[in-house]
Amino acid sequence: MQFLEKVKLIKKEEPAMAKNPEDLPVYWFENSDSVSHRFQFESDGHLSMKVVDDARPVPQKVVESFLNKFFPSGYPYSVNEGYLRYTQFRALQHLSSAALSVLSTQSLLFAAGLRPTPAQATVVSWILKDGMQHVGKLICSNLGARMDSEPKRWRVLADVLYDIGTGLELVSPLCPHLFLEMAGLGNFAKGMATVAARATRLPIYSSFAKEGNLSDIFAKGEAISTLFNVAGIGVGIQLASTICSSMEGKLVVGSILSVVHVYSVVEQMRGVPINTLNPQRTALIVANFLKTGKVPSPADLRYQENLMFPERPIQDAGNVKVGRSLHKAVKPSEVQKLKQLFVEEKFLLSHGKSWTDMVLEHDATGEDALRGWLVAAYSKSMKKIFNDPDDIILQDAYDRMNDVFSPFLSQVQAKGWYTDRFLDGTGTRFAW
Repeated sequence: MQFLEKVKLIKKEEPAMAKNPEDLPVYWFENSDSVSHRFQFESDGHLSMKVVDDARPVPQKVVESFLNKFFPSGYPYSVNEGYLRYTQFRALQHLSSAALSVLSTQSLLFAAGLRPTPAQATVVSWILKDGMQHVGKLICSNLGARMDSEPKRWRVLADVLYDIGTGLELVSPLCPHLFLEMAGLGNFAKGMATVAARATRLPIYSSFAKEGNLSDIFAKGEAISTLFNVAGIGVGIQLASTICSSMEGKLVVGSILSVVHVYSVVEQMRGVPINTLNPQRTALIVANFLKTGKVPSPADLRYQENLMFPERPIQDAGNVKVGRSLHKAVKPSEVQKLKQLFVEEKFLLSHGKSWTDMVLEHDATGEDALRGWLVAAYSKSMKKIFNDPDDIILQDAYDRMNDVFSPFLSQVQAKGWYTDRFLDGTGTRFAW
């Protein structure tokens, strides 16, 4: 029944006796995507809703029900670009990881002299996470600042460590006399992987929060993980009972699952548009600005990031390295000279043979890092043209930076970059 017909029907069904308007129920109908809802204020003031007509086909109902349970409210308009790709590969990652975990646990029990069923392997896997795993967690917890700076890299490394630990467990039946060593090292690697994965989860989820809906994104992301972990356990049980009942089958299937697992997390991270400034992203922003005069957005820049070796200097951005101690980066005889040149700045630059060192003050922000990076990039290009001394080139580059910085910073902030912090990951800064 169409909306207008419902309104006419309401008008026709007038009571025989006049009632006080205040006694009449307040209700209305709303149509959205072939679904008609009746809304009404109850006597206690609460709003009730009832589906009057649902003309959606069954497949559409199933899809929309899945989206409501496993995707943030308002999807896709409530999240930033790349969320669907991230979720697809996250599901594949958890599916392969859970299946691989069942196979590795079964192998551990075989190596220990037991002959478990696949179902027993899934239960005992929760017990074997203790012990050396806690040691791995303690060691990895000291690397938190580096994870803030490079969450994508550490998320990939977490899964590589997890697969190394799982691989050690998987091959343990080949050397049962080394069972304790293999199991211990495997759980040690898994412990480090657990901390790295959990520590990087929040900045990754935050990059998709478009409308302050971080909690919703977090909850739906964990729901996806749980769903495909359960599915992966089922796949693992089936594999352990069939083609992986032999050691040869475990090695072949385990290798395939490991490759799928790492590939999935790499593709996940390529889709994450993180908007905080770290050394690599700052260098890429400056390099793009010098080439095109425009600043890329986090979504544009995500595919340019080097996930495994982010510390490599970028030549087009001045070959800058950040984080070395002041006494190592700058010669004592040059400190006072550089301090006078950058008297109002919170950075110092020192040209080396292969790269330019930038040392930041303890309270330097992303804006300070951008200023220093522009100076380094301009001075690098000037050195190719002029043979002037370093201090003159630095002064000219500094003046040029001041001329362009205001419009440059406006572009950076307009594209969604967060410039109040600079995450260098090392914690090595100086104070006068």
